[in-house]
Amino acid sequence: MVLIDGRSGAGKSSLARLLVAQWPPRHAQLVALDALYPGWDGMDAGVDIVRDGILIPRAGGRAGTWRRWDWDAGEPADAHAVDFSRPLVIEGAGLLRPDTAPLGRVRVWLDSPERSRRHRALERDGEAYRPHWQRWAQQEQHHLDRDDPLHLADLVFPVP
Repeated sequence: MVLIDGRSGAGKSSLARLLVAQWPPRHAQLVALDALYPGWDGMDAGVDIVRDGILIPRAGGRAGTWRRWDWDAGEPADAHAVDFSRPLVIEGAGLLRPDTAPLGRVRVWLDSPERSRRHRALERDGEAYRPHWQRWAQQEQHHLDRDDPLHLADLVFPVP
């Protein structure tokens, strides 16, 4: 199981998709926290959902589940199962915390300058994200200050 963390626009989703696409014969599964954060103030809650619904069950040899967040309706939507026997890549901001990092086999932190990250994130998500950039960045900074994800990572990659 690979856990990929980094601030918005650092390249987590791109790295995760590339990793899953290149995985050997057994197809890896991908869970992107963007699909399950419960709203713009839900970074910690999204990581709690992954911890309780996927990471802890998987550590016990059980299948996990998560529900997609319907951003338009502002409520949980369809449920998804995660097969404990298949490789798994999870990516999302806030993911590497002291309570989640030990549950991953490989822990990755992507580090990128704010200007580059902002450009990539707004290019990707457009005007829908722009009014929430600072709001989300404050949650990311709280995560950095509280959890020190850089030091929980096995691999740290600078992204220009």
